[in-house]
Amino acid sequence: MKMIIAIVQSKDSNRLRKAFNKADIHVTQLSTTGGFLREGNATFLIGIEDERVQEVLSVIKENAESREQYVTSQMHMDVEGGSAFPVNVKIGGATVFVLPVEDFIKF
Repeated sequence: MKMIIAIVQSKDSNRLRKAFNKADIHVTQLSTTGGFLREGNATFLIGIEDERVQEVLSVIKENAESREQYVTSQMHMDVEGGSAFPVNVKIGGATVFVLPVEDFIKF
């Protein structure tokens, strides 16, 4: 048994949740906020049998898109004007943790 923790952008969460439902993968979804861009995320908690881990990872990969976005960074200051300027960053996709589970109990 494994616990998969998948963090995706809120923009991808509805599509991913529907894909999980279609694949009969039971999830718990939490609304979270990212630390770097401070934008909304969705964190999915998935308890799954070992033999279905690759299936879950495939569903996540197919439904969580990475994209580029310009953000205003206070860390990169324009030398002359002292003002912030846009920086192109890669966002989206998924951050996934796969953890061993000692017990899985459902009441």
